[in-house]
Amino acid sequence: MGSEGGERDAGTHDPLPRLRWDHTGVLATRLRGGPGLRVPRVWREHSRRAGREQTGGRPLSLGLGLAALGRPGYVNLGHADDLGGRYDEQVMERRCHDVLDAAWVGGIRHVDAARSYGLAEAFLASWLAQRKREPGALAVSSKWGYTYTAGWSVTAARHEVKDHSLATLTRQLAESRALLGDHLDIYQVHSATLESGVLDDEHVLDALAVLRDDGSLTVGLTTSGPDQAVVVRRALEIERDGRRLFASVQSTWNLLEQSAGAALAEAHAEGMLVIVKEALANGRLTGRNRDPAFAPAWARLTDLAQGADGSTVALAAALSRPWADVVLSGAATVEHLRANLAATTTAGAAGGTSTAEDVLAEWAEAPEIYWSVRRALPWN
Repeated sequence: MGSEGGERDAGTHDPLPRLRWDHTGVLATRLRGGPGLRVPRVWREHSRRAGREQTGGRPLSLGLGLAALGRPGYVNLGHADDLGGRYDEQVMERRCHDVLDAAWVGGIRHVDAARSYGLAEAFLASWLAQRKREPGALAVSSKWGYTYTAGWSVTAARHEVKDHSLATLTRQLAESRALLGDHLDIYQVHSATLESGVLDDEHVLDALAVLRDDGSLTVGLTTSGPDQAVVVRRALEIERDGRRLFASVQSTWNLLEQSAGAALAEAHAEGMLVIVKEALANGRLTGRNRDPAFAPAWARLTDLAQGADGSTVALAAALSRPWADVVLSGAATVEHLRANLAATTTAGAAGGTSTAEDVLAEWAEAPEIYWSVRRALPWN
């Protein structure tokens, strides 16, 4: 599809289907008069250019999530080893900047943060200022709905508290804007679930509609838990003034947890921006997973990687989803970020990811089991 619509050229894949640019640089859906999608022009141009170079026509877009970079504790396997016990705020900020620099050099043009990721937004803001990145140079998404409560401690009793109330939206939106200003493009409900009630809260939905209508932000949501598919489909149904409210969705999809795939394909077909998170299952799809039951799968992934790290194949499987517009790397080190970047080449290799899916199909977990294991991962 060209920038003004029409049929897609054979052999190409528009990373933002059914979208067009208006004269202000805001993406607007062509579907049901849908909501504006505020994504910088550079993101789309870069995604197309890089993707065609790597895959001969099919764009791939790797983004960077800051969940493991903005705070001392996180649930990724081996997170403590990555940080090496160096939790001073200035050290953490330099580490975050180093990874952001490597991401920029590697062509990444989407960065994802959240209010609950400790100082992630502040670290990102200082990097943007120090590197003199103008608004629109990269897409910046963040989230509201969780409050960071760990007090910069790895051993805190509670690391974050969930609250999807209008008061939290109002407070955290102001906080995010104070730090990120005009760089902020996409603002997402953090881990929307049926249980939290946020998708039925008329006051919150009305407030989000105001953001949608004034064109300042794309309104999105992220999903977690065994009912991701249900939540994604519910989000597709929510409208204000006859137009769909949510223009982007971020969900967990990986070789162990594939249950949201069909719903995300539907969202993509309806014109929503689809972002994939936790493509390596918080380290469970890496060599750091010492569970003996995973050993055969890891051996096969390593074999498929042909000399590269087996996690590259797992990440490539997510990148190769036809409905995935952005796949987030959760790297906490420059080394891991560069290894993740290699997955874009792996994803373009004919047959590689389909073979990985065939081999790992028997290891895919039921959503209830996957999320039970996810909840039990220790903060480290």
